[in-house]
Amino acid sequence: MASIGQKRNGNSAESRRMGNAGLKLCVLLLTTFAASSSQAQTYTTLHSFNGAAGAYPVAGLIVDAAGNLYGTTQQGGSYGLGTVFKVDASGAETVLHSFKGGKSDGAFPSAGLVFDTKGRLYGTTTLGGRSNHGTVFRVTANTTVVYSFTGTDGDGAFPAAGLVADRGGNVYGTTQQGGTHGYGTVFKLDNAGKETILHSFGGVPDGEYPCAGLILDTKGNLYGTTQLGGPGSQNDGTVFKVNTNGKESVLYSFTDANGDGAYPIGGVVRDPAGNLYGTASDGGANGIGMVFKLDTSGKESVLYSFGTNTGDGAYPFAGLVRDAKGNLYGTAELGGANGPGIVFELTPTGTETVVHSFAGTDGSYPLAGLVQDANGNLYGTATEGGAHNDGVVFKLTP
Repeated sequence: MASIGQKRNGNSAESRRMGNAGLKLCVLLLTTFAASSSQAQTYTTLHSFNGAAGAYPVAGLIVDAAGNLYGTTQQGGSYGLGTVFKVDASGAETVLHSFKGGKSDGAFPSAGLVFDTKGRLYGTTTLGGRSNHGTVFRVTANTTVVYSFTGTDGDGAFPAAGLVADRGGNVYGTTQQGGTHGYGTVFKLDNAGKETILHSFGGVPDGEYPCAGLILDTKGNLYGTTQLGGPGSQNDGTVFKVNTNGKESVLYSFTDANGDGAYPIGGVVRDPAGNLYGTASDGGANGIGMVFKLDTSGKESVLYSFGTNTGDGAYPFAGLVRDAKGNLYGTAELGGANGPGIVFELTPTGTETVVHSFAGTDGSYPLAGLVQDANGNLYGTATEGGAHNDGVVFKLTP
């Protein structure tokens, strides 16, 4: 297996999609994989980005009660440094903010958005802000930088993931670098914009480089993943928990051995019983990624290894969404009938179905996860492809 460093030596397409230095830590260069597969459900390209109004959406979406979708593009917009956008049910796009960088604004948003209890949108940018180490921003009539990361004195740097909000209006997230040891942080921002570092990762044994966002349980505990680090010598990533006192526990450490996964870049989703589900972008029985379940005792089960079926996907970078029946939905960046990625469904017993194979004209290289509305429709983004090859917003109707 190639090392992390080798996999980061990007080709031109990967470098274009992941243009800023901070996010490159969270991206593995992938080898080409193509196969044939069947398609299911009805796929619609809702919007194709055109550069001027955004380009290269590497993050997922959120949906409001009226069916409007909100997200970010990593590049494009008025200044070429990314946008916050809204797409309505008809596919019409509105650019809510174009990032311009500098000390007063962010640049290169690589993560999705979250609503707080007041309906305000929050997000992160990987760069920009007063020290160019990334920001947390709030979208109102005038988008505001709520916090600028410094990367010094224990502060975090280069947030590549989205946020989660609690009922009190506090938001929580991760930075992929910075902190006491330089391996990333878990942070909290209160309503006044005051930051608290809840945990600084130390590499061994508690993980390093968290690239994914967090989830929050009803008791206020946070759960997430680190791309690398963990106990022992494997350095293949972790699933972790941070409690309300800021104490971190490693729930599972990946080994990339005997069919286990490696490099969990996406986050986790939790079921009502407390089990966690996620993807590892590498490893598994065939070395091209897997889907896992982690029970409340910390026992891991490999639910599915990509490459098992003809026409399957490869290299799932994003987390999952779970429906009421326990089915899991996600994306894989490569593979499928045409090569540039798939949307898949996985039953609770581990049976996988390729829901859609991307073909380029309808999108390519989905790096983000999905969101599901109350009617069971799935929405997501593909980083490239579409009418202008600047990425798309898509919908899948059951």
